[in-house]
Amino acid sequence: MTQPPDLEQLIGSDVEAAERARLQRVHSLLVQAGPPPEISPSIQSGPTLGMTMSGRPRPVRRRVLLLAAAISILGLAFLGGYIAGNGSGKTPGTVMQLTGTPAAPSAFASLQIEPVDSAGNWPMRLSVKGLPQLHGHWYYEVFLMRHGKPYAPCGSFKVATNQVTVVQLNAPYRLMHNDTWVVTKQTPDSKAPGKIVLRPV
Repeated sequence: MTQPPDLEQLIGSDVEAAERARLQRVHSLLVQAGPPPEISPSIQSGPTLGMTMSGRPRPVRRRVLLLAAAISILGLAFLGGYIAGNGSGKTPGTVMQLTGTPAAPSAFASLQIEPVDSAGNWPMRLSVKGLPQLHGHWYYEVFLMRHGKPYAPCGSFKVATNQVTVVQLNAPYRLMHNDTWVVTKQTPDSKAPGKIVLRPV
């Protein structure tokens, strides 16, 4: 039986004490475990034709998975290119939560951005509750905000007391990544955005 090599022969004398102690523990465990078992003749001779033939279905399954992954990557690349081409960081299905300001503290809403149409319109659906009912010719307006300032109106609406109001709106603009929306209270003769009653959470 061959004696295992001495640790000193393997590492030499220029190893620090802490590292030498760690290596000594590992060396002792390896010596205690003994040599690995002998390789069987069947493994040593390599794969047979039968082994090769029985493994054939796997590459087909792998090819299907690779094809599915490639299609998924192309789809994501197409979507990213489409959004970049439209200059928008907003994707269809994005839902923004809006909360009431001190002018309407119990109000809340969600604004869902729907897929852009072929003409470049971005339909949106606003669901809102808790806004005070306005009388006369007063109304609420949804404004697109860009760089922290009102950019353009997207639609006006009125609400009923203690009911959820759902309105269809539209943003016929090229949306940008940091665009957001607010809801304002408008007087009959107002031209500029009025007091903000709902803003992004």
